[in-house]
Amino acid sequence: MTGADVGALTEQLRAAGHSPILTPVAGYAERARVTGAAMRPSDVQAGDLYVAVSGARAHGADFIADVMARGAAAVLTDAAGVPKVREAAGYRLPVIEVAAVRDAAGPAAAAVYGTTAVSDPALFGVTGTNGKTTTTYFLRGLLTTLLAAAKRSTGLIGTIEIAAGAERIASEMTTPEAVQLHALMHRFRAQNVAAAAMEVSSHAISYQRISGLYFDVAGFTNLTQDHLDLHGSMEGYFAAKAELFRRARTRISVITVDDSWGHRMAAEATGHVVTLATAGPPAQAHWEVSDVVPEGLGSAFTLTHRESAERIRTSTALPGDFNVSNAALAAVMVLEAASDPTRPQEFSRADVVAALQQDRPFHVPVPGRMEVIATRPAAIVDFAHNPDAMIRTLDAVRRPLVEQGRGRLILVIGAAGERDVTKRPTMGAIAVRMADHVIISDDDPHGEDPAEIRASLMAGARDAQATGGLSTQLQEIAPRGDAIAAAAALAGEDDTVLLAGRGHEDHQDFAGERVEIDDRTELAHALRAQGFTVLQKGDST
Repeated sequence: MTGADVGALTEQLRAAGHSPILTPVAGYAERARVTGAAMRPSDVQAGDLYVAVSGARAHGADFIADVMARGAAAVLTDAAGVPKVREAAGYRLPVIEVAAVRDAAGPAAAAVYGTTAVSDPALFGVTGTNGKTTTTYFLRGLLTTLLAAAKRSTGLIGTIEIAAGAERIASEMTTPEAVQLHALMHRFRAQNVAAAAMEVSSHAISYQRISGLYFDVAGFTNLTQDHLDLHGSMEGYFAAKAELFRRARTRISVITVDDSWGHRMAAEATGHVVTLATAGPPAQAHWEVSDVVPEGLGSAFTLTHRESAERIRTSTALPGDFNVSNAALAAVMVLEAASDPTRPQEFSRADVVAALQQDRPFHVPVPGRMEVIATRPAAIVDFAHNPDAMIRTLDAVRRPLVEQGRGRLILVIGAAGERDVTKRPTMGAIAVRMADHVIISDDDPHGEDPAEIRASLMAGARDAQATGGLSTQLQEIAPRGDAIAAAAALAGEDDTVLLAGRGHEDHQDFAGERVEIDDRTELAHALRAQGFTVLQKGDST
């Protein structure tokens, strides 16, 4: 059962520091009951609190007639929205006015849907530039193993999908809006979900999408150049991420300290902070990764606790040292949650250790993240779409070629439009420095000219070729389907084909026109056309 009286909701917003003004001042307004919340007019259902925010093109209060027809019971808006509501609705709807609607939306939705610091599900949030999606899938794999005995389910909120137990819902953004998140928490409780893994993007933090949520554990992967179009600088980007690791928002912060950004995040986080070192020189972290050895396409590794000297051996099936880091972060987050006396879980620390050592929870597929399409030639699709992710991914797929002393790395890349333009030449340069044959094509141009995006990548690549004396073959081929076909035609059995940047995505956006294309399907088709064998879904790699 959800819901709150408007009067009680107003008092909760006042207690949270939002100084709400409720009009009209009358008993019926305070007694009016809201049973849900929605931010998009099309999502409003009878009894909902409509959260009317100011957008880039219109104010949410411009749609009051529509939401009243849908049965909205009350409105939360700002000073600019109040006269719009009154013009359309008079005094038929209670209106709660606050200065910052986005900031207040989360606490308001929490009151409506019953989200508290101790309500189910236990939330495991992951932020950072790279590795969020894979780490949340690893978290879900481990949590699902642990909760099976109690017949409880696990949830997932992220780029690829939202999952409430067995129910899966396509995700339009890495982190939904605050009102949607609190509605999801209510759905999770109704569907017996005890714990949920959640990607937390810098956009979600900056736009207050996680307002009103409480994380049992939050994990930090890394910080590298990305999203500077939103944050302006790395300092602004760091500051956005750091907001997740505040005592008022997160019980336990697990910070990967493989570089200076990680060390700084650990130093600035408040509350209970746990550090994890997975690469680089000794860091005197609480947990450290060691003894990494190849195991199939993935790796086995040991987690060691510095103070107790406890050693836990586990593994991941995904290639690359960065996936060891992702798996280690997921493991430590759950280990620390199980050790927290303030928030008992439905599994013990001993259960977690046993699952890590015996049940292979990190051998789960992650769509479009180092996803293997074929083995001869090796054909891989990955979401790497910024300089650091490209370096990590290219290093992971190139290393076996170097060790075996044979085969070429054939790479197809592009860059998204209306995103950080400064990274494009850098990505082109990285491509020709680390691959043997580079094909530059389109990603999602959005509203930009795709030819100009490709030209920026090509400029960086050609400059690197000229200054580095590189013999890398370089081509520009569009559309992307033709580029993928060309890569497959170039490949021999000892080569590796890597499609970077799009991962699981199934279409491109050209100025609002949807072009259907899935790199995984396209690459499989192109390889078959060349007479190669591709893996079927569910095949072991």
